[in-house]
Amino acid sequence: MTDAPVRYDVLAGVATITLDRPESKNRLDAAGMAALGQHLVSAAEDDAVRVVVLTGTGNTFCAGADLSAAASGDAAGFAGSGPEALVRVLTAMLEHPKPIIARVQGHVAGGGNGLVAASDLAIASSEARFAFSEVRVGVAPAVISVVCLQVMNRRDAQELLLTGERIDAARALRAGLVTSVAAPEELDSVVDGYVASLLAGGPQALAGTKDLLRRVPRMDQVDAFGLTAEISAAFFSSDEAREGMTAFLEKRSAAWLPGE
Repeated sequence: MTDAPVRYDVLAGVATITLDRPESKNRLDAAGMAALGQHLVSAAEDDAVRVVVLTGTGNTFCAGADLSAAASGDAAGFAGSGPEALVRVLTAMLEHPKPIIARVQGHVAGGGNGLVAASDLAIASSEARFAFSEVRVGVAPAVISVVCLQVMNRRDAQELLLTGERIDAARALRAGLVTSVAAPEELDSVVDGYVASLLAGGPQALAGTKDLLRRVPRMDQVDAFGLTAEISAAFFSSDEAREGMTAFLEKRSAAWLPGE
């Protein structure tokens, strides 16, 4: 359907989820968040999908909440069910078993920063601009603070969330919001490079590593070592690990690599 707010395509192990409302700067409304959530589920359940790329069309990656609904108090907007819907999307990203790359081809504002922060890797065009614009319209960046504060440097977060100032991609990189910045003409090649690196990892190993990245920082040292020792033992005795180590010793590609 050409009028779908979010498109979903799978090719060569990569699910590309595209926010496709360029006329509204890919703002987050009820229909868009529902579609985004469903596509994340589809990618999680499809064994053919190894990596997820989240991107947008037009000159904006995502401009955040649909203020036309929120300003009127519409229950379908952020004044009603919006925050809970956004929580579901961000939680699905954080708990997703496949690595998620944000391909930030354009500008980001408000809640769009949450999508960037909840991705495992975020590659931004050097022409993209970022703003935590919530305070400028009288609201707080509440839901997205959960994911943004996990990745951003504290002083940068304090400045950017409190002032709402617009910054360039280089500053977003220094702040810890994005992983890398690329010239517009090189964005796809940089993203493709990260995709190739992720496809080289074992599917179960990647899912397990995502789980570790989420859980270990919240644990005390004793509990963390207890959990990780169990996880390590389980992985080393897995079929995937046996294949990976055998391939390494035999100097051949592992079975999960594309084309193998």
